[in-house]
Amino acid sequence: MATTARLWSSLRAAQAHKTTPRVISSGQGAHLEIAGKSYLNFCSSHYLGFAVEPRLKKAAQDAIELHGLGTGYRTLSGTHALHIELERAIAQFKGTEAAVCFTSAYAANASAVQTLLGRDDIVVSDQLNHASVIDAVRVAGVRNKFVYAHSDMQDLEAKLVAASELQKKPKPNGEHPLILIATDGVFSMDGDLAPLPKIVELAKKYDALTLVDDAHGEGVLGKGGRGVVNHFGLEGEVDIEIGSLSKAFSVMGGFIAAKQPLIDHYLMNARQRLMSIALTIPDTAALLEAVTMLSESERLVQKLWGNVDYLRKGFTDLGFDIGHSETPIIPVMLGDEDLAKAFSAKLFEEGVFASPIVFPMVPRGTARVRVIVSASFSQDDCDAGLAAFKKVAAELTR
Repeated sequence: MATTARLWSSLRAAQAHKTTPRVISSGQGAHLEIAGKSYLNFCSSHYLGFAVEPRLKKAAQDAIELHGLGTGYRTLSGTHALHIELERAIAQFKGTEAAVCFTSAYAANASAVQTLLGRDDIVVSDQLNHASVIDAVRVAGVRNKFVYAHSDMQDLEAKLVAASELQKKPKPNGEHPLILIATDGVFSMDGDLAPLPKIVELAKKYDALTLVDDAHGEGVLGKGGRGVVNHFGLEGEVDIEIGSLSKAFSVMGGFIAAKQPLIDHYLMNARQRLMSIALTIPDTAALLEAVTMLSESERLVQKLWGNVDYLRKGFTDLGFDIGHSETPIIPVMLGDEDLAKAFSAKLFEEGVFASPIVFPMVPRGTARVRVIVSASFSQDDCDAGLAAFKKVAAELTR
């Protein structure tokens, strides 16, 4: 069989395993409309309810009337005054000198690593880091990669000792390699936090840079949702903060927040910025309003954590194992993959949309139904969700 014919044959065979996501016909609020029926939304990362927030919608609509829709390349005619205003607002909110925005946090991670490191530099990465961090290292072509056991600081130090030995050998240009420690701030499968104070301490000890992907910490952790670095009181001590603008901020995009010289380096050299389109006008305006709202009040963040505490207690009182979560990501641990899938399907029949998380997203034997909490939930929503979990557990374990 010819090479191209073999490709098409393989692709057609793979279609037998195609999965189709559920199609939503409503906004991403506390409830979703699917095929004409309402479901409690236990699986979206819209932590603060901003996806249907009237102030964000009005900001986007007003900006469209004033400025239209599209932008362009940031290096040509695409840098709008709103982009500059948003980046300044993010930097002020995060307590950093500057920030630069991208059309996704995936692109921000890729830029952060690729623009700074070369093939002879060194990366030391947590084994459970998000795929976008792993891919960023691959895109950068870094050959010297160390992976430490998840949140194991003894193993991280052992890897840094090995990296320091490697650093003694100069690169072809005569400079010594950079060492970058990369970690998620919040790990999205288990909801646990990186031990950031110890990571920063080790980075200083071994002359390494630090990168924290805080996709699930922005708008959630720290004072008024300023993120995991603020949560630990480490402002100014983490070199590169990556944030998502599509989770708690509920729009789209991502950013890098750092010291001004590093942001200027990204502004001039990041290919994901130079060769890609900028955020649209309505996206940028809505994001500005989201940052404004978080800067004005901690009400939504406090409401979120009130719901987190309520649901954690509820699941625990019902006898569920919820792992070691420290965030609004609550893994209801079931172990068996078939059970997790069946549990999620039964929940859906009960009007609750909560996703099963199975291998390869998590190791075999650690399957779970992941619940993501939102400030948009009422207490009645929380009670309904807990009642559904209780009913399904009774049906599947009797």
